[in-house]
Amino acid sequence: MSDDRFDAGLPHAGSAGDRGVPHGPGCHAQHTHRQTHRPRPILNVRTFCRSLTWTATARRRVMPNVDTAHFDLVVIGFGRGGKTLAAAMGRSGKRVAVIERSAEMYGGTCPNVGCVPTKSLIHQAETGAGHGEAVEKTRNLTTKLRGVNFVTLDSIDSVSVLTGQAAFVDPKTVEVSAGDDRLTVTGDTIVINTGAEPVVPGIPGLAGSPRVHTSTGLIGRENLPRRLAVLGGGHVGIEFASMFAQFGSEVTVLDQTPRILGREDDDVAAAAEQVLVDAGVQFVLDAQVIRMTETDEGAKLDYRRGDGEDSIVVDAVLVAAGRKPATEGLHLDRAGVATTAGGAVEVDDRLRTSQPHIFAVGDVKGGPQFTYVSLDDSRIVADQLAGRRTRSTADRAHIPYTLFLTPPLARVGLTERDAREQGYAVKVSQKAVADIVSMPKAKILGETRGLMKFVIDAETDQILGAALLSVDAQELINTVTLAMRHGVTATDLRDAIYTHPSSTEAFNEVLSASRS
Repeated sequence: MSDDRFDAGLPHAGSAGDRGVPHGPGCHAQHTHRQTHRPRPILNVRTFCRSLTWTATARRRVMPNVDTAHFDLVVIGFGRGGKTLAAAMGRSGKRVAVIERSAEMYGGTCPNVGCVPTKSLIHQAETGAGHGEAVEKTRNLTTKLRGVNFVTLDSIDSVSVLTGQAAFVDPKTVEVSAGDDRLTVTGDTIVINTGAEPVVPGIPGLAGSPRVHTSTGLIGRENLPRRLAVLGGGHVGIEFASMFAQFGSEVTVLDQTPRILGREDDDVAAAAEQVLVDAGVQFVLDAQVIRMTETDEGAKLDYRRGDGEDSIVVDAVLVAAGRKPATEGLHLDRAGVATTAGGAVEVDDRLRTSQPHIFAVGDVKGGPQFTYVSLDDSRIVADQLAGRRTRSTADRAHIPYTLFLTPPLARVGLTERDAREQGYAVKVSQKAVADIVSMPKAKILGETRGLMKFVIDAETDQILGAALLSVDAQELINTVTLAMRHGVTATDLRDAIYTHPSSTEAFNEVLSASRS
């Protein structure tokens, strides 16, 4: 197996005496002394552990050449839910194996190719940084977090990190492969935590083109595309459109639907679209891309809209057509693990699969694809393993989310449309941010675009949902969510005392007026 994937100086399984802050290409040491700790045996195959640079000393560690090993818990995937569960079980004394197919993904999607790098790039764009500088800062950040994630698990004596491809042999057995090497592990409990991966539609010309990127590839691109086409008007596509427009790209969003952000109310989606238009983003909606061809000028995208066809030429294409559960190569059939029609691992409300000792957490099981949902998944599974069985997915009454535009759009609960369709007697409290007198924070920051909208049950005064397109929306939505979960009424939220100047005090004013 090649050592190329360890070139970033990332840590791998080592003795306690080897632990510290890793350094090497792309990862700099914070100190040069060596701390001495009690060494511990690590169960691994020789080629799973390569030469590493630790503190000021480079060493090659040769691991015991074992063929099989048994663990109390085997976690397939290093994502948020899996790593949290592995750490908790390891600290309780359980023998745990965490299998990750790439050292570049220690920590999972969020810190490596998801939430953290995208939000870092968005922040750099908002503060006026150049694209190249932003990419470099983001790369340094993700490298650091990757190392921290590894050390967090590797510092627990009973946890072993295995780098290789996992595949089920039978319901209790998983084979880990790295090149020509194999290690067989068995587990009393197995957790599938492999996440999701981008979907690339079968549009002729997309496959194999160096101009075509998924979100994973585009965040690491060093050269800023002058012209960028985004295929998809959902959350990922819109977030990237906003970010690259701020970096200076000419961005065009193409989507098959008549408007972007189809899950949002019309007025909220329109307000978000206006924010993007203000940033220079162009939209080609109700259009179907039918082919892509390479030309001397760039990638030519032909699309059909109505009865006619048209085209645009760009330097790069972002495919943002959704994500699918990452189960390829796992051989779930060998384990007797059932999947849904969409390919997700099928689970019950306690995240058990069709095999009672196998659980699934995170994006691989379908449903909302958020790292904080994966974290809550780990709590549910930990609860099962501890024998308490008090937690389940049924406890999740409200899950908020944020789309990091500038300003951000955050939402929780029902839209006005959904609430009316479900038969609620609805009243709506809504105001444009520019008109909220009691929100000087927005004026201080010079960002008064957007709106705040609350959907309320007219009979009970309970908050059914909220959409906040405003400064600090990503923080404000958590307050609203907590209120909804604990039965705090719209009147209670309106009459609360908030600090000044803050964005939260806008609730005093927005919730003071309503319409049916």
